[in-house]
Amino acid sequence: MTGLSPAASNSRQLDQRPVLATAPLKPGFDRESLSRYGDPSWDLGPAVFRENARRCHVTVHFTSVEDAGVREALREFLYARLNVDLPGHRKILPPGSVRQLFNRARRFFDFVRGELGAVDLHRVDQSLLDRYARHLRDDRTRRPIIVAHLLEIPFNLHVLRDYLPSGGLAFQPWDGRAPTRVAGYRHVRENRTPRIPEPIISPLLAWSIRYVTEFAADIFAGRKELDRLEAHCAALIEQDSVLERQDRRRQQRSRLEDYFGRLRNEGRGVPVWGTAHNGIFLRHPASGELSPPVNSHLLHLHIGIDTLIEPKMHIQLTNGAPRQIKAAVLELGVETGGMDTPIAILPETGKPWRPRFDAKTLAAEERMLQSAAYIVCAYLTGMRDCEVQAMQRGCLSLARSEDGIIMRHRVRSVAYKGKSARGEPAEWVTIEPVARAVEVLERLSFRAASARGLTTLWPVLAAKTVCKDHLSAEIVRQLNHFRDHLNDLFGTPDKPAVPCGPGEQPWRITTRQFRRTIAWHIANRPFGTIAGMIQYKHASVAAFEGYAGSSRSGFRAEVENQRNLGQLDDLLIYFDERQAGAKLSGPAAARITKTLDSISDDLDPLPAMIADRARLRTMLASLARTLHVGVLADCFFDHGTAVCLKQATGAKGPLTALCQPTLCPNACITSMHRSAWARSAQEAADLLKEKRLSTLQRGILQQDLDRAKTILDSIDQDRTAPGS
Repeated sequence: MTGLSPAASNSRQLDQRPVLATAPLKPGFDRESLSRYGDPSWDLGPAVFRENARRCHVTVHFTSVEDAGVREALREFLYARLNVDLPGHRKILPPGSVRQLFNRARRFFDFVRGELGAVDLHRVDQSLLDRYARHLRDDRTRRPIIVAHLLEIPFNLHVLRDYLPSGGLAFQPWDGRAPTRVAGYRHVRENRTPRIPEPIISPLLAWSIRYVTEFAADIFAGRKELDRLEAHCAALIEQDSVLERQDRRRQQRSRLEDYFGRLRNEGRGVPVWGTAHNGIFLRHPASGELSPPVNSHLLHLHIGIDTLIEPKMHIQLTNGAPRQIKAAVLELGVETGGMDTPIAILPETGKPWRPRFDAKTLAAEERMLQSAAYIVCAYLTGMRDCEVQAMQRGCLSLARSEDGIIMRHRVRSVAYKGKSARGEPAEWVTIEPVARAVEVLERLSFRAASARGLTTLWPVLAAKTVCKDHLSAEIVRQLNHFRDHLNDLFGTPDKPAVPCGPGEQPWRITTRQFRRTIAWHIANRPFGTIAGMIQYKHASVAAFEGYAGSSRSGFRAEVENQRNLGQLDDLLIYFDERQAGAKLSGPAAARITKTLDSISDDLDPLPAMIADRARLRTMLASLARTLHVGVLADCFFDHGTAVCLKQATGAKGPLTALCQPTLCPNACITSMHRSAWARSAQEAADLLKEKRLSTLQRGILQQDLDRAKTILDSIDQDRTAPGS
C-alpha cells in the first residue's frame, strides 16, 4: 500500500493533492507543478514514458461530464486507482490507461444515475448490478471480454471503499465471483490479432525495402533541392528589398522569362501540381485538356516571391504575370511536379518510379518513406509498436570483426510489456535491411525532431505550428495510406501492388499484426518466400533469438506460441484437403492418411468439412505437435524412426539439413512441395548439361534427377486421380 491515507474529509485539502502523487515522472517535471485533484482536466503525460502514447489517452477532461455527481464519482475513483496499491487486489493504475478506465467507469456511473436518479453508491445493491450486467450482455456486438472489463468497475469500488470519499460499495459484488465468470468469458490462449496473409505481407515488405534502399535517395535529393530553392528565394527577396514595387515586378517577370527559357532549352513544360486542389483545374489553351493548376509556389521560389508576407505579389494575380504564364503553357505544355530532382528508373518498367516532385508530393513521399521504414523495422525485428517508437537517434550500432567486416547490427530501444512504467533498456540483434531503415530514419527525422528539441526517430514530419510532436497512433493511418499509395503508383485496378484481403477489401494494417506475422513465419515457414526474400539463415527459435529478437521483449515466447498454433493450422489444412479427396505421398503417407481418416470417421454423422472445429482441433492436437513444415517434405517427427538422427547424437528434434524425404518414415509429401521438387529437378537437369562433369558427379546428379521426377510423377498422379 502507498502512503496515501484513507479518504480525506476535507474537500479543499483533497482538491490540492497532486494527481500523480506516487507515479514516477519523466525527467524535467516538477511534481508540484502537475495536475491537482480539483483541476477541471488532468494531464498524466509526465508519468507516461511510452513514446507512442496518444495525448488524448493520457488526458482526462472532467468538463465533458455534465452531471456533477457522475463527475465527482469519476474524480475520486480515478484518483484512488492512480495512487492506491493493494497487494493481492489491485495494482496502481498505469497513467497511460487512465482514459480507458475513465470511459468504463463513466458508463457504470451513468447507469447508476439512470437507475437511482443520482450517483449514490450506498443505494446500489446486487439487483442493480445484475441489471447492469444484463444491460451490457444485451448488446450482441459487445464481446464477453469487454463485458468483463466493464464489470470490473463495481468490483474495484468495493475493494477501494476505504479510500473513496463516498465510501464505495459496502458489499462484495456477485459474492466474489470473478468478472470474467459473470460476463461468461472463456479465456482463449490464441492470439486474436490477425496474421497478415503472405500474398499481402510479401509485396508490402518488398516495396518497403525498395523505398528504404532505392527511393530514399530521390526523396532526400528532392528535399535538398527544395531547401536550396527556399534559400535562393530568400536571397532574391533580400536583394529586391531596396527596389520600388514596380521595379521589383519587372525583375520578377525577367526572372520568370529566364526560367521559361531554361525549360524551353531542356524540353520541359510549365510545372503543374501533382494533384488538383480545391477543385481547381487548368484547361490547356489549345487542346482543352484538364490538368492540375500551375505550380505557382515553385515559380515564386525561382523568381523571389513570398506570398505569406506579401499576398498581393502573387504571380497569378492581374498585376502579376498571368498572360506570360498562359503563353508559356501554350508553347511548352505542362510538366507534373516541376522540380529538377531526377527520378530513378524502375528496371521492370523502364520509367521513373514516380513523376517529378513538388513541395506537396515531396512532403507526402517523406511520410511514405517513414511508413516504409516502420514496416521494415517492426516486421524484421519482431518489436512491439511501443518498442519501435521508443527508438532514438544513435540507437544503431555495428559489431565488426578485426578486418572491418560488419558482423552484427544491433538496435537499442526500450521494452515495456511486463516492466515498470519506465520500461527497461533492451537490444535487438537484427539484419541489414533494418540497419538501412534506421539510417534512413536518422536522416529523415533530423529536421522535424531537432526543431522540437527531440531525439526520437519518429517525429510528426508535418511542419505545422499546431501539431503533436510524436507520430504515436498516427502511424496506423500512415501505414494504410502507404498501402493505397503503393497501389496508386505501382499497381493497376486489375492487379494491385498490394492485393486485397478477404471480401476483396483492402487489408487494414495495424501495428500489432507485424509481430505476430513474423513470429508465425519464423516458427512455421523458415524456408518460405518471405524468409527467402530477406535471407533468413536460422530456422530454430533459439537461433532467431540472437538474430532478430530480444529476450526482454518476450519474442522467443511469441515464436514458440506461434509454432504451436501454426502446427495445428497446418494439420487442419491436411485434414480439409484429405476430406476433399487429396492423397499424400512419401514414406509417412500411409500412417498420416490412416490417422486423418480415423478422425473423420469419429466425427460422423457431421459432414467433415463443417465439423465442430474446436473438437477437431482437440483431436488433431497430439499429431500436430509432431509436425515440422519443410521445403521438400513435412516431417511428422518420431524420435525412434527419424533417419536424420542416425547421423547425429543428442538432438531432440528433426535436423532439417540432414532430411532424406524419400527414405525417412516421418516424411510426408503433398502438392505444396511440388514447386520445390520441380526446382530441384530443373537444377539437376541444367547441371547435367555441363560437359566437364566427372563420371561420379554425373551419376549423383542423375540419381537426384530421377528421384525428383519420381516424386513429381507421384504428386501429379495424386492430383489427377479420381476424387482428388
